[in-house]
Amino acid sequence: MERRYLCAYVLLALVCVSPSSTRAAPSPAHAPVVRNERYRLALERAALLPHLNALVIARAGTIQAEQSFRGPSLDTPVPIKSISKSVISALVGIAIDRGKLRGVDQPIAGFFPSYIKTNSDPRLHQITVGHLLSMQSGLIRTSGPAYASWVNSNNWVRYILNAPMLAAPGGDMVYSTGNSHLLSAILTRATGQSTFAFARDALAKPLGIQLSPWQRDPQGIFMGGNQMQMSPHALLSIGELYRNRGVHGDKQVVPAAWIDETLKPRCRSIFSGQLYGYGWFLATVADQPLFFAWGYGGQFIFVLPELELTVVTTSQSDGPRDFEHLGAIFELLRETIVPSAATDL
Repeated sequence: MERRYLCAYVLLALVCVSPSSTRAAPSPAHAPVVRNERYRLALERAALLPHLNALVIARAGTIQAEQSFRGPSLDTPVPIKSISKSVISALVGIAIDRGKLRGVDQPIAGFFPSYIKTNSDPRLHQITVGHLLSMQSGLIRTSGPAYASWVNSNNWVRYILNAPMLAAPGGDMVYSTGNSHLLSAILTRATGQSTFAFARDALAKPLGIQLSPWQRDPQGIFMGGNQMQMSPHALLSIGELYRNRGVHGDKQVVPAAWIDETLKPRCRSIFSGQLYGYGWFLATVADQPLFFAWGYGGQFIFVLPELELTVVTTSQSDGPRDFEHLGAIFELLRETIVPSAATDL
């Protein structure tokens, strides 16, 4: 994200936005489902957000209120944008647990011998799997204005690794989809499966959620960090999986230790000051600890563990960023959903 994007996001999302951000919405595509009246106001306020497609609110694993305001049903896969990065992080944890990767301290150079050579920047040999997860690789940035040039190149991995490095690994956070794409390439080599096949077998099937193939690079590697599609209900399953430290039903799908490591603050955004772990943002809202997965345009999985609260939003994201919309989502969470959950305890 560009500097002005992140600054505007923080200003609008973490501070109260103007009431003028709520405008009349078209007739809802689907009738609301309210199992707890405390959350009805949240749906009513959410319906006024013209770019919000869906909202799902769950407490202690039970859906309290939900609605698709426009677009498909809550069980229909939709683009989740950079929430894909959070999914890639889960897959890395599973791969480490299965012995496919040695750990977060494993250098990445060994996976790319044809791109990282003896005369390459020596700092490339210092980059680890953990650096990619925390956006501290020091590699060229491929998000924001640089995204189009990267995805239009004929070799995405080579583009990233052969470009001049920005800094030494382990320094400032530089948010870049390219980091997550390298993780997808690493997973492909380490598991002997495509990232899609590994995600389907290791995550989607155990959770009982639908996952279809998504965009691949010219070498056939599934994009890491963008373009996955999941339904709002599937996103809820991901959020609940993390709220329950990797457990779904009676099965440990993602190692509990990996969830704990993922949610440790590793760095802070140089633009927003927001903390970041391994593919998840860390913050507080209404004095409650919060971690969340965030996709372009208003795709969110919010988890507030102390309230046993998981909230999912999907939004229209086929135009310029609407900072007012992002701020309104946080306002809805802070002023309506969290107080309702706190009262519901």
